[in-house]
Amino acid sequence: MHDSRCAAATFSTAVDTPPLASNASAWWLGALLLTGLWDLSGLDLAFMQQFGTPHGFAWQHSWVLERVLHEGVRQAATGFFLLIALWTLWPTRWNQPRLVALALPRRERLAVLLSVTLSLAAVNLIKNTSQTSCPWDLQAFGGTAVYVSHWTWGLTDGGTGRCFPGGHASSAFAFLALSLPWLLPHAGTPRRRAVGLRWLAGVLVAGALAGAVQTARGAHYPSHTLWTMVICGGVSLALWRLMRPRRGTA
Repeated sequence: MHDSRCAAATFSTAVDTPPLASNASAWWLGALLLTGLWDLSGLDLAFMQQFGTPHGFAWQHSWVLERVLHEGVRQAATGFFLLIALWTLWPTRWNQPRLVALALPRRERLAVLLSVTLSLAAVNLIKNTSQTSCPWDLQAFGGTAVYVSHWTWGLTDGGTGRCFPGGHASSAFAFLALSLPWLLPHAGTPRRRAVGLRWLAGVLVAGALAGAVQTARGAHYPSHTLWTMVICGGVSLALWRLMRPRRGTA
């Protein structure tokens, strides 16, 4: 009897919703606040001056940064997106319980796919209407534009614009939704929260790396990466809550 209680307690601990999940909105609001504070600090331009000179950015055309960590990662993200689409179509009856990182009801897989798609669409929509130019377009770094905050709407900076938020960072942050089936499961659904935390950590690290690459090349300010994370996280949380699966739905 004692062993049964211990086993039940151990199982419950493994699948209970962690504090991160139960306060997901608070975590997102915290990220939003920190991103806003970074914007208010005005450190974007000063940060870019650590990488750029009046002659441009030395690493702009670095083979490793441009070919491998920019173009290569973008192609890998496209391939991963296609895998997510195939995973969504995968028949539920073929799921293997031992593949805990993949075995989900179809409704949840569809929610993940839609979240990734809408996150990418949201970032690209904002980016294509933005009048903010990239750092490498600024006069301070050999370009023609002047620095104008991305919050100064309606005022052009003299450059080509369409540089806010970070498109490359979204190729990673868009996949934040992959963590939600394990971090925000339907009530009563046993899930291993460690799986969700691994997805979350992996996506955050990949997004930070993608953003750092573009910052070092002169393509994006740090704030662009932060706002991309906030946008993708907000879209993912909102859609996941709208599509929370009903008990027994597959």
